[in-house]
Amino acid sequence: MTPLAVVAVGGNALTASDQAGSWTEIEANAGDMAACLSDLVTAGWRVAVVHGNGPQVGNLAIQQEEAVALVPAQPLHQLCAMTQGQLGSVLVRAIDQHCGAGRAVAVLTHVGVDPDDPAFSAPTKPIGPFFDEERAGELARERGWQVVEDSGRGYRRVVPSPIPSTVVEMDAIRVLLDAGHVVLAAGGGGVAVRLGDDGALTGVDAVIDKDYAAAAVAAAVGASDLYLVTGVDCVLLDYGTPRERPAHRLTPEEAQELFRQGQFPPGSMGPKITAALRFLQDGGQRVIITSAKLLRAAAAGEPGAGTCIERTPATVGSRS
Repeated sequence: MTPLAVVAVGGNALTASDQAGSWTEIEANAGDMAACLSDLVTAGWRVAVVHGNGPQVGNLAIQQEEAVALVPAQPLHQLCAMTQGQLGSVLVRAIDQHCGAGRAVAVLTHVGVDPDDPAFSAPTKPIGPFFDEERAGELARERGWQVVEDSGRGYRRVVPSPIPSTVVEMDAIRVLLDAGHVVLAAGGGGVAVRLGDDGALTGVDAVIDKDYAAAAVAAAVGASDLYLVTGVDCVLLDYGTPRERPAHRLTPEEAQELFRQGQFPPGSMGPKITAALRFLQDGGQRVIITSAKLLRAAAAGEPGAGTCIERTPATVGSRS
């Protein structure tokens, strides 16, 4: 059977930290990403894509707040649905340019979360643009935001980011993958919902981390591989210090120990390692963390391309 991979693409890949987030910037960035994704398709992979929406949903929230005197502001779960449609459309059109019209399909996806998840009392998910410390403090006071410093790049608003428990549209996603489509699913982590005993779905104000959502989708569809696309070519140990070095191959046990040592901060590599380990525990075979430009090379197992974490331990001599 044709191998199946789930690819997680960050919202920052579609709106870079130095960009305003205009539609032309987003479309240009989507075109670059689509070229890399199409490489996997032409290499023989069935592909599902989960994209982030942090910059876009934060920008949309600001627009809502600024225009509240003219039109009613919408809640966060509605904004997640809006950005899922927006970015899904952009990526579908970009992928179809490489793979043919109608090949890519975006599924508006709802993801169940536990309303008692501790994430609701401790927001951690950065959204929107970066601010300097003074402006971030002003916005926090004026609008009741919680803000944090984000990986040395500035300050951002943070919102709750619960762990996904159920992907509601999973049956439809499987059918589309089996039919040969490139499927965009759980965009922006999916629209967070609470599942009622009567089957009703109630929107929940949260932004689910796209890496966690991708791990959930990958496990549910039986993917062998999970690719977490990020801004660096591979995982770097002792990042930002004179001892900084790449880690191209890790076992789950090694990754877990490095996580315990504090090598993977919550605001950067931490969620990716957590998602990777969860996917492997749920039956996945391989996780690759790399940049878009190295995606195909890493998928082919080329030495030095990305970071590979495999459920089957690699030989000691092949690690670096």
